[in-house]
Amino acid sequence: MTGDMRETGWAKINLALHVRARRDDGYHAIETLFAFVDRGDELTAAVAGADSLIIEGEFAEGLSLDADNLVRRALTLLRGLYGADRVPPLAMRLVKHLPVAAGIGGGSADAAALARLVRRHFLPEVGDAALARTVASLGADVAACVASMTCLGTGAGEELEPVSDLRLADTPVLLVNPRQPVATGPVFAAWDGIDRGGLFVGAEARAQLLAARNDLQRPATAQCPAVADILCELGAHRPWLARMSGSGATCFALFDAAAARDEAAARIAARYPHWWQMTGTLR
Repeated sequence: MTGDMRETGWAKINLALHVRARRDDGYHAIETLFAFVDRGDELTAAVAGADSLIIEGEFAEGLSLDADNLVRRALTLLRGLYGADRVPPLAMRLVKHLPVAAGIGGGSADAAALARLVRRHFLPEVGDAALARTVASLGADVAACVASMTCLGTGAGEELEPVSDLRLADTPVLLVNPRQPVATGPVFAAWDGIDRGGLFVGAEARAQLLAARNDLQRPATAQCPAVADILCELGAHRPWLARMSGSGATCFALFDAAAARDEAAARIAARYPHWWQMTGTLR
């Protein structure tokens, strides 16, 4: 019935992130272009007598295994909505390849991966849009992570629209993180409150992306100066776009060719062997 119960928590990047206003509910009104890399965390599961979660991998240390873990919360949410007779107890294993508090949606991507896994094996009638609406309460990025495809996010990031004119699939991408966690809340709190204008999405992808920005880059750099160092290194290798993702500290670079991406990755790794890297392509 269940087959191979396996999903990937694809790494999320914000190609652009415009902060427009502070909201009364504690969130911020944003406009962001989500994109996803073809690599990420690995989630496997098997039907069991009771729920359990094991976390392994390079970035497993310190992560909660309790009910407050986003993967377990996603499972509890879906079971509460659709019933224990349809969503059985699962023994879950999560391999963390993505750094935490890194601006690439690790926890959100993992929760979305669990939601897709449950949908595929137990709730096949539930579509992407319905699944995204269901899990959006878990966090602003979780809804976008369900489909894990390039899209425009508004509201707090949970209101999604397709951007079919942005044909970025298979674009070579390099992610770099200084192995320094950056908490999202303080970065948003340090935003200067200036609305610098909206994010326009049109057919000229490069022109629009180059004209866009990440309004959290400055406050994140103030908390983690290594962001500036990474962007400097990435820029030296002539990507067509280099920017910080989310609230930091991970930065990304988009290249025209995989060879150029791989050369940049090798040179940066040789110079900064303590930095984390991931190479891939956009989904």
